[in-house]
Amino acid sequence: MAGKAKILFLQSRPWSFSMTAISVILGALTVLLQPSFNWFYFILVLIGMVLVHAATNVINDYFDVKNGVDKPDSPTAQYRPHFLLDGTLTLKQALRFALILYAVAAAIGIYLTVMRGWIILVFAGTGGLFSFFYAGGPVRYKYKALGELAVFLMWGPLMLIASMYAASGTWDALSRVLLLSVPQGLWVTLVILANNLKDVDYDSRVGVSTAGTVLGRKYAFWLYLSLVVIIFAVTILEIPLKAIPIWGLSTFAVVPLTVKLLLELGRSEKVPPDADPKTARIGMFYGILLILSIVIDEILLII
Repeated sequence: MAGKAKILFLQSRPWSFSMTAISVILGALTVLLQPSFNWFYFILVLIGMVLVHAATNVINDYFDVKNGVDKPDSPTAQYRPHFLLDGTLTLKQALRFALILYAVAAAIGIYLTVMRGWIILVFAGTGGLFSFFYAGGPVRYKYKALGELAVFLMWGPLMLIASMYAASGTWDALSRVLLLSVPQGLWVTLVILANNLKDVDYDSRVGVSTAGTVLGRKYAFWLYLSLVVIIFAVTILEIPLKAIPIWGLSTFAVVPLTVKLLLELGRSEKVPPDADPKTARIGMFYGILLILSIVIDEILLII
């Protein structure tokens, strides 16, 4: 039983949860000093969104295997555990696990709706629909080159606004949250873009439409580079707008790692298989530094 639980946990790709945690924490930090800030609700929304993220990963693998997109020779199976492909997990077990995760997250959403109001239900419902239809149902927008846009909206504005409101019940920091959601949402978008860039040949072969297959490897790389430039430009621009404190310049510590990865992506004839986890790691460092800069600023305000 413990072994099966471990397999299910690994299938949910727990190493990716830092992206969700950073989005939720950033949203909540903007209202941390509000009298109405509630730590219990903040923890609940963090747990709920991580559960939806886990469910998204599992249901995505479920539909990719069911639809014949993920196969034993797919790039995805080469760099991470994929227990649906090696037979360790069945499709039925994965689907059941994803539905359990959705159910627990829904229970948290209902509770927060009762405590904070109907708008939480809108956030929860929108997130759930984004999650399931990413690769499932009749929509399957992941296969229609809309994955990057959806990921930006979900891990950017949706998560940060929902976290802000669930934690405080106020809209006071809405403009700041929207500004902060741009660099954070773009980092998560870059992870998906890196994955699609890496899988261009395979996705073309199995008939999946992504930003990589639509633009081609060359122009998808230029899009990747452009988004990186936008992230750091936005970081600077948001300092005088008071969205990011001056300490946010510490996020530029990730520039050397970013440049190294860009050179690796631009010079390689074949995109490295770990392009997306490397992107995620740099995005995580950026997010942690941004969080620390806001925390320092909040502490100085109290002092």
